Order: sequence, then structure tokens, then C-alpha cells
Amino acid sequence: MMLGDTIFDVYWFQTVIKVLVVALLIPTTALILGIVFLFKVMSWMQSRLGPQEAGPKGLLQLLADGAKFLQKEDLTPMSADVRVFRMAPIVVLMSTFLLFVIIPASPNLVVENLPNGVFFAFAVSSLSVIGVLMAGWASANKYALLGGIRAAGQLIAYELPMVLAVVGVVIQAGTLSMNGIVVAQAGFHIGPIPVPYIVTQFPMFLVFLAATQAELTQAPFDMPVAESELVAGYQVEYSGFRFLFFFMAEFATAFAFAAIAATLFLGGYYVPGLDINSGIYWVLGPIVLFTKIMLVSFLIFWFRFTYPRFREDQLQRFAWKWLIPISLVWISVTALFKVWVA
Repeated sequence: MMLGDTIFDVYWFQTVIKVLVVALLIPTTALILGIVFLFKVMSWMQSRLGPQEAGPKGLLQLLADGAKFLQKEDLTPMSADVRVFRMAPIVVLMSTFLLFVIIPASPNLVVENLPNGVFFAFAVSSLSVIGVLMAGWASANKYALLGGIRAAGQLIAYELPMVLAVVGVVIQAGTLSMNGIVVAQAGFHIGPIPVPYIVTQFPMFLVFLAATQAELTQAPFDMPVAESELVAGYQVEYSGFRFLFFFMAEFATAFAFAAIAATLFLGGYYVPGLDINSGIYWVLGPIVLFTKIMLVSFLIFWFRFTYPRFREDQLQRFAWKWLIPISLVWISVTALFKVWVA
């Protein structure tokens, strides 16, 4: 600490604050998506009442469920590899934690404005595969092992179209920085009209949403946790707060991927017509980004509540024969467009 610096200028203090903020975001975002979509929107779409007893209109139901999980006994199978079994949900949760590091809510409101933020996001999202395999193998349960193998195969298959879906945006923006992509979209016009990249990258947006659905192992891509076959798959032996970690990671990751999609394709915190360097984005930016995140999240959960589960062969075929070729074709179109405009 140099003379004249305040404690707020010290690197370790800033790091602690950032870690605490992101740590608080994980349960908060999981609660928001769980209450709004898992309980209320799904109930509305299925023409039935959601939870009504815990809190006003049942809004505290998820908190009550969380308290219930925290009270449950933390069980470990006798034949399990104890250390690996207990570390698995933490590894999955850490992958989610790192995703929030690079999401900008305003020009300066970001944990770390990395110049290669897109690369970082998809690198750390891959860590969840390790946690899932750890959970499936260490549980010493054949259903958990099958679920872990299915999940690993699915996550690896769908990471490729997810990454390819972002390549078109990166080519168009000319940067890997999340903030840089927002700034590039702020300067993108078709004629006199400012438009986000979803207009030119709409096929990639759909590919990204499908890959996100698969990464979250949500219907119609929920074969790794198929209750009719694997009775919850790689999570089957988990109870108490460790199962709660998996639940929080799933919904917080859904929020993080929705935030990435909103940033890459919908302009993030930017409002057309408002100067990107305006100080109002300190307040307006998080509100705008949150609104776009909820819109993308609605699409994610709408697909989850609408379509039946794929078979394993259908799931793999959809990735390799449809999503990847579509991505490669649109990357070529984007590259030609970029060269032609330049």
C-alpha cells in the first residue's frame, strides 16, 4: 500500500470485494430464475397454480426449499471416493462463479474487463464437465456413472456449436472483449438505424440457445439426469447442501449464459440512441442488462417446458449434423460480409 492510497485502492481489498459480490450473485440469480420461471412461469404455461403458501404468492418457496436442504443430513455412500465425491459440486459451482467475472453491467461495472473475455468464458464453462464426471464416478453407483458419462459426452458435443456460434460475433466485432463487443454493437448500423448483432447473427443466436440448453442439461437435453432411466443421474447419491450446490449451479449458470447471450447478441447494457460513454449507465446499465437477461431466460425455460426429451442418438445427431454445419456456414457468410464491407 503506497502513501496516499486509501484501502479501496489496495489490490487485495478490491479482490476480496469482487469475490464477495460474485459469491452473492450466484444464490441471488439462482433464486430469481427459480422463482420466476421454475415456479411461476411454468405454472402459468401449464394452466395451474404454483406454490402459494410460503410468503406472499409463494415467493419465498425456494428459500424454504433451500432451508430444507441445509437441514438434511449430508450422506456419502460407503463405497464412494469421499474426497472426489465431496469436491464435485464445488468444482461445478466454481465454473459458474468464474463465468460472472467477465460479464459487464456498464462500461466500468465489471469484475474484470479481460481483453479475451469471450475465450475466458468458454474456457471456464468447460470445467463443469470435470465436476460432473467426478460426481458420476465417485458416487460408486451405476446410474450415477451412466449419467456422468452421458453428461460428459453431451457437454463436449455441444461446447463446439456454442463456441462456433460466438465466432460470428467475434468476427463482426473484431474483438474478444465482452465490453468491446458491446461498444462495437453500439456503433453498428444498418442504414441510419442502430441494430444489435442478433439481426445479422440470428441463426447463431438460435444455435447458442440450443447449445446453452444442452450445457444446462435441461429438457429436451436432460438425458444425463433422466428420472425415468437414471433416477437423477450423476446427482442421485447427493443430498443436503451438496445437492443444493448442483441446483444453484444449474440456475446461476442459466443466468450467466443468458447474460452472455444478451451481451453478445442484444447489445448488453447499451441502449440505442444513448451515448455509450454516458455516466447514466452506472444506474441504467444493470437495469437494461437484467431486462435482456430475463428475456433470454424466458426463451431458455420456454424450450424446457415445451419440448419432450431427445434420445441419446437424436441428441448427438442434432449437434453434429445440424448445429455445427449451420454455425460453419454462417461463419463463412459473416467472414465474407466482413471482407466485403471492409
